[in-house]
Amino acid sequence: MESQAGGSVFSHVPQVPEVPLYAMQAAYGKDSSPQKLNLGIGVYRTEDGRPVLLDVVSRAERLLVNDLSSFKEYLPITGMPDFNRLSAALVLGADSPAIKENRVTTAQCLSGSGSIRIGADFLAKHYGQHHIVYMSQQTYGNHPNFFSAAGIAIKTYRYYDPGTRGLDFQGMLEDLRSSPTGAIVLLQACAQNPTGVDPTMSQWEQIRQLIRSKGLFPFFDCAYQGFVSGNLEEDAQSIRLFIADGGECLIAQSYSKNMGLYGERVGALSIVCKTAEVASNVESQLKLVIRPMYSNPPIHGAAIVAAILKDRDMYNEWSIEVKAMADRLMSMRQHLFNALRDKGTPGDWSYIIRQVGMFTFSGLSPEQVAFITKEYHIYLPSDGRINMAGLGPKTVPHLADAIHAAVTTAV
Repeated sequence: MESQAGGSVFSHVPQVPEVPLYAMQAAYGKDSSPQKLNLGIGVYRTEDGRPVLLDVVSRAERLLVNDLSSFKEYLPITGMPDFNRLSAALVLGADSPAIKENRVTTAQCLSGSGSIRIGADFLAKHYGQHHIVYMSQQTYGNHPNFFSAAGIAIKTYRYYDPGTRGLDFQGMLEDLRSSPTGAIVLLQACAQNPTGVDPTMSQWEQIRQLIRSKGLFPFFDCAYQGFVSGNLEEDAQSIRLFIADGGECLIAQSYSKNMGLYGERVGALSIVCKTAEVASNVESQLKLVIRPMYSNPPIHGAAIVAAILKDRDMYNEWSIEVKAMADRLMSMRQHLFNALRDKGTPGDWSYIIRQVGMFTFSGLSPEQVAFITKEYHIYLPSDGRINMAGLGPKTVPHLADAIHAAVTTAV
């Protein structure tokens, strides 16, 4: 297309709406109300709305600053070797046979999102089965974009039951049984976003058996390790079930939430293979996926993670902080449930304390959410998902007032 009379060659490009979650962020930033409350985007916040900075992260940065000031060399295409080795051990277990047998290749990526995108592109190029991914009907809003961009068709399986506000386990199994052999299945390892609903371990075992018997391919998104039980090992057990059977899978990790490294964009993609030779071949091809995207990843965030994971004292300190973060999430759930119960808010709100992790899937309608934002200056996505990590003891009553008003007066 050529410009005419000095016009732009891009004059045909239409304006599109802002991504809803970021439009909500912008609206929150412009809101001058002292009561405004941001419960939208998934960031673990202090009582005054700032992202939480973990003490162990501050400690690691102080230790690293002198070392990193003179280290500005490019990292390898797959990132920092220590970071990769330690990330694989965190999610698979230090004693994992897959690690000991060199059947795992891990690449540092641009957070969990970048890890999933790299994984999707790798599967599009090298997975010889169906280029179809099944994901839960309610899922992280960016999940479909990663796979669509890679040219992988998207289908969904039932997951959330709006009647019980829990897991539609039988619906999930039925949909996976009817999927074609070789299909990719995207699973969230724990603290499912947006529903806050996870399978039990016995249900995970049934899911594993079905996936393996059907010849489906599991791809795990592990963005909230530690935020359900408060125990980093326990929250990785769903993944480790699939590792123990010797089968293959992909795992995307993020350190945005459990280390508070949102802006550092630190994540990892691990590909578990049948043999060490296959893993080596996969790594060579993974480099060819990464190279034209961003060449190689940045060093600072990965160096923080590696410093914490390889030092026993700092790892223990981090584990304690993660447990405190998980405990606060459970406490805020109880506070919110108690506040709604004490107000006599119509409906059964006990699901708030049954759901787990960072988010509560409130069941509020888009109209009720709009009412809450307009009248109470509380910002939520239109599906009613509440970021429990944005709440504190002082702000729970404000949210409870808003929900009560929305349920009893909003159309």
